[in-house]
Amino acid sequence: MSGRARYDVPYMERTRRYYQALGYGEPYRWAFFEDVPFAPLPKSLADCTVAIVTTAAPFRPECGDQGPGAPYNAAAKFYEVYSGSTDRMPDLRISHVAIDRDHTTGEDIGSYFPLAALTRSDRIGAVSPRFHGLPTNRSQRHTMEVDCPEVVRRCREDGVDAVILVPNCPVCHQSVSLCARALEEAGIATVVMGCAHDIVEHVGVPRFLFSDLPLGNAAGLPGNAASQDLALGLTLDLLESATEPRTTVRAPLEWPGAADWREDYCNIDRLSPEELERRRAAFDEGKQIARGLRAS
Repeated sequence: MSGRARYDVPYMERTRRYYQALGYGEPYRWAFFEDVPFAPLPKSLADCTVAIVTTAAPFRPECGDQGPGAPYNAAAKFYEVYSGSTDRMPDLRISHVAIDRDHTTGEDIGSYFPLAALTRSDRIGAVSPRFHGLPTNRSQRHTMEVDCPEVVRRCREDGVDAVILVPNCPVCHQSVSLCARALEEAGIATVVMGCAHDIVEHVGVPRFLFSDLPLGNAAGLPGNAASQDLALGLTLDLLESATEPRTTVRAPLEWPGAADWREDYCNIDRLSPEELERRRAAFDEGKQIARGLRAS
């Protein structure tokens, strides 16, 4: 099923108004495609090797606070595709991206990196020996021409049959959607697990498991392994059952926190002029840090 419910957060519109309120110019143009590639599973799911692509960043203690509840940390960002072993749980954090810091903290890696749930599943042939990190890049051209081909190359190198892509912030959702398209064009089946319904469906992907939860919880509720297993199970169902692109399934998960969380994210109507000025200063500082990291 697809189509947007009236209560989904309009992330594209919300972020457009937010950055204009901060004083920035032309609104960001999100990627959009009419045609969507589609690669069916090449074999039974029970015989498939499945990989994870994440936008979470490896923890680097020299980069400051990256723990649960940390403020946005531009110093912790990464700008090149990386890979890590799946034989143990990696230490990945999401302080470097724009998750919903008012309502979630990133305290449970299982809510944004579904390795434990995938390992618990008895439905797949094998977990890929490596997972892959995809940069959160506002440049669609760089994502499509540099990052996506590198992820495809590494997945082919590992003999991957299917990939689960898990974003965190709004731009993350665009990046993994572009990556899903590249993987499908290479004949590798994909599912995006995400929380930003409008962004993923605007880009256009083959399969999408939508969870109507605050950004940073695309793989299930924090501290709730049963919800994470449920989300992973629905993701695997999509790999098996989808017969055409743009197949979206809504996970039956409800946020246990504040009922009005959807109204808060980047909502300028709920921010004072003083808070907008503070956020503008913090954003400018983050951009300066990012420029320095790219130049180094």
